[in-house]
Amino acid sequence: MIRDTARAGWLIAVMLAVALPLSAQEANVPVQEVTLANGMTLLMVERHDTPTVAAGWVAHVGSANERPGITGIAHLFEHMMFKGTKTIGTSDYAEEKQILDRLDGIFTDMEQEYEKLRWAKRRGEISGSVYAPENQTPRLAELRGEMTKLQEQEHALIVKDEFDKIYTANGGSFMNAFTNTDMTTFFVIVPANKLELWCWMESDRLANLVLREFYSERDVVREERRMRVESDPVAKFEEQYEAVFWTSIPYHHPIVGWPSDVEAINREQAEDFFNTYYAPNNLTAVLVGDFDAKNAAALVQRYFGRIPRGAKNPPPMITEEVPQLSERRLSARAETNPTVEIRWQGAPFVHKDAPALSVLTDLLDGRTGRLYKALVEEKGLATGEPYAIFQSMKYDGFVEIGAEVADGHTHQEVEAALRAEVARLAAEPVPPEELEKVKNQNAANSFRRLQSNFYLMIQLLVFDAMGDWHALNDRPAQVAAVTAEDVKRVADTYFPADGATVMWYSRKEGSTEDPELAAVPAQARPMVKQALGQIAASTDPDQLRGLIGQVRAGMGQAPPAMKPALELIISRAEARIAAIEAAGKGE
Repeated sequence: MIRDTARAGWLIAVMLAVALPLSAQEANVPVQEVTLANGMTLLMVERHDTPTVAAGWVAHVGSANERPGITGIAHLFEHMMFKGTKTIGTSDYAEEKQILDRLDGIFTDMEQEYEKLRWAKRRGEISGSVYAPENQTPRLAELRGEMTKLQEQEHALIVKDEFDKIYTANGGSFMNAFTNTDMTTFFVIVPANKLELWCWMESDRLANLVLREFYSERDVVREERRMRVESDPVAKFEEQYEAVFWTSIPYHHPIVGWPSDVEAINREQAEDFFNTYYAPNNLTAVLVGDFDAKNAAALVQRYFGRIPRGAKNPPPMITEEVPQLSERRLSARAETNPTVEIRWQGAPFVHKDAPALSVLTDLLDGRTGRLYKALVEEKGLATGEPYAIFQSMKYDGFVEIGAEVADGHTHQEVEAALRAEVARLAAEPVPPEELEKVKNQNAANSFRRLQSNFYLMIQLLVFDAMGDWHALNDRPAQVAAVTAEDVKRVADTYFPADGATVMWYSRKEGSTEDPELAAVPAQARPMVKQALGQIAASTDPDQLRGLIGQVRAGMGQAPPAMKPALELIISRAEARIAAIEAAGKGE
């Protein structure tokens, strides 16, 4: 992540590229696969319609690979990968290295003080966070002063945002990254004649990464958490919802990490994490665009092939989610409309039932889906647009349905109506014409995503990280083969009456939901809310204009249901630009 407003655009871009289910459309993208001697995988799709290449790579690591004590380290690494190398991002690496080593020593001394505070808190001698200013000791204040002086010396040697500047100067665009539970991806679009530059830049940061600004960057992550979680009226409750839903598999902690862990991560732990998960045998690169595959593979071999294979393979995921044996319930009062969310355990991305679960949720979702017809049109129990999503992840997955409670009705009524529609799918076969309609809608969405080199590149990165990039070509036929009996079977299998986790939101007294969000599909609202929050916090009109350009560029590939989300992003960004410029003129 480079900038908050840039991230706002990529939240939407990634949502469009991967959040929608695969379609029943015929797909046969000619993907060429090469495996380097060091274990790195290269996927290539030649397309000569425009003289550009959408280039990216994915590290098969996300928050699920973390352990207690270092939660958030995968996301922190996303930040660190933009800080540069021994040659990029510094004016004097030799001097900088000495400062970095001294900073590590100071942090070690600070950790000894913090451990004393942790025990003081356990004894009840202090309250609140051990990192709160009121709990800081004189020794900590002294050490923090020394660290600040060293960080000022370090900053004097740093060439800020040099990765971005080099790409931009050479015609590159859309450089960014994202982290989730199962992957960390990095991508950019470059002119076709700059593919070698990409190979050098990306291989250099893998071979010669410098964890500069490490301790100050943790402050950036804490601020990001404050904006995205603690200041969001719903996100802080959704974080606890995840922790309650997942019992054993490590999807239960937030991607951004628990605050106490982020505060305590040190550079030694980060370097060990990097050496384990960012070795070439845990990476896949994807190129889509205007190049000759043979020449491109030779370039990738020349630059990335120089990086040695990891000394040991990343540890496999052993822990499986235990079955949920009883219902779990949460309730929260928040600045949002009254809402009911119901979630059940699902299946991983590569599971044989994934296509049927995808079709099942499509039957329920959207303005043409069963939930809208039953809860909004027929019974008037819900407002807005009820939703259904199947979230398949690398190691597991879930199905979630939800709806906003209409005035004059209760959570109990809406929950009962939601459950009734799921039960109906388990009891009655779906009519052939309804099933075919859902598949046709999916086909149209998939066709749009395959037209864009960027979205195709993202899909290959994501599908590879989820377990099988061949799903790009194989899954459409699997979806097309889903029958009414398959839908009935998975509805009967995955929705036990007492195996759900339920969240009820009630409106906090005196609060109202943003009315413009009502037109946004419910499953997209968390991402859109994040984007709007980052727009509201921005003070840079040029970055906001760049965001508007990115979102407009993606509208042609967006399905109709997503247009309100994109239009709202553009509208708020334009309004924020006007406000910033008016303030600058003293109006």
